[in-house]
Amino acid sequence: MHPLAAALYAGLAVHLWRTRWRGPLLDQPSGGLGISERSLLLVALIAHGVSLRMAIFDGESMRFGFAIALSVILWLAIALYWIESFYARMEGLQVLGLPAASVAAMLPAIFSEAHVLTNAGSMAFRMHFLMAMLAYSLFTLAALHALLMATAERGLHRGRISPLLAGLPPLLTMEALLFRLIHVAFVLLTLTLISGVFFSETLFGKALTFNHKTVFAILSWLIFAALLTGRHLRGWRGRVALRWTLAGFAALLLAYVGSRFVLEVILGR
Repeated sequence: MHPLAAALYAGLAVHLWRTRWRGPLLDQPSGGLGISERSLLLVALIAHGVSLRMAIFDGESMRFGFAIALSVILWLAIALYWIESFYARMEGLQVLGLPAASVAAMLPAIFSEAHVLTNAGSMAFRMHFLMAMLAYSLFTLAALHALLMATAERGLHRGRISPLLAGLPPLLTMEALLFRLIHVAFVLLTLTLISGVFFSETLFGKALTFNHKTVFAILSWLIFAALLTGRHLRGWRGRVALRWTLAGFAALLLAYVGSRFVLEVILGR
């Protein structure tokens, strides 16, 4: 299922590039995703989801690692984009999302070594896991939005914006959407950290330890807390908000995906 999902994402990316993103077609107004394109993306998401289900659940046990984590994050981010695209014109997000999702769909098959999670049958653990993955995916989508906004803003300052980004909503609308994503993701990240602190003994069989994962997660929380505080008290926006968003996302990515990559790939543990 991994190759099928990757092929569907890549095929849709190529199709959109050929029909919307190059040549004279760029001068034509975009009508968003068509019914067939939405359907193809939904099939890709289903195939990706099934492949992740097979990679994570092995009988009664659960397996997880940096490759699965990254793949889950991109899967959830693209799923959220698919839902969001019914309500807002988000042309251009496919430039980053679909190729990244195509690569991410293959990662669990390429890096198949993953450690077995303990206490996988615990409801508390599953809730902790679900909140963490939802927070990661929302912050991933926020980071993609921030990159698009930075690119569009740079084009506006130069007096020339790419036709590829011309179909995006106004920057103020994009910014409002960005902070809605960050607010929800921040609440989920806060609940993830609280559950990790108060239920660490129950969930993981040991008290909370300040390892690389914990330190980067707390650092990410502090960065986003500062961003939201600056937004509400000082009206932070534009480049300042985008830089803080990308910095917080980078720290969050290092909290788990980065630490698992070092342990599994570099150190071979």
